[in-house]
Amino acid sequence: MFEFIKGTVEFVGPEYIVIENNGIGYQIATPNPFLYSKESGKEVCVFTYYYVRQDIIALYGFRSREEKTLFTKLLNVSGIGPKGALAILASGEPEQVVQAIENENEAFLVKFPGVGKKTARQMILDLKGKLHDLVPDSIPNLFTPDDKQRSLGYSAEFEEAVLALKALGYSEKEIKKISPELKKEKLSTEQYIKKALQKLLK
Repeated sequence: MFEFIKGTVEFVGPEYIVIENNGIGYQIATPNPFLYSKESGKEVCVFTYYYVRQDIIALYGFRSREEKTLFTKLLNVSGIGPKGALAILASGEPEQVVQAIENENEAFLVKFPGVGKKTARQMILDLKGKLHDLVPDSIPNLFTPDDKQRSLGYSAEFEEAVLALKALGYSEKEIKKISPELKKEKLSTEQYIKKALQKLLK
């Protein structure tokens, strides 16, 4: 229904962003909303997926068509809903996900929140051999560091990152396990999320 929405970033939260277009604010859930923090007030293009079920109507947004396509393919796997698919994409490493599926690496896939052995096996059965076209160079590596971004201290930024991780489905126990090491550094919210996801997927 909506291929993409082009507008100004008006709000960035742990679970979604708000894009203003012609006086309308679109609430869009994205894999890592804080990637848009440095684009606040700027015009962006977000590729969208309009999700409709009996109990929910929502817009999901992505930085590329390939990322959006991977999201839709994940939704077709039994046991994976929108929240689970977003958590998988939030890792910022679509290539690793595709490689894990192609190599039948269940141990890697079960590290994502909500993905157990049964779901990991289903991902492999449903998607193996069907994702090679979805990892071209145009898919952004969300773990690429932005050296120009200023670190703002960890208190508020760290708390925002924790909220984002919880929104993706990670448990309090999982987050507490990696928190001490993260708190040693002064990072932006986006950088905290990236580092946390790297550690959670190890």
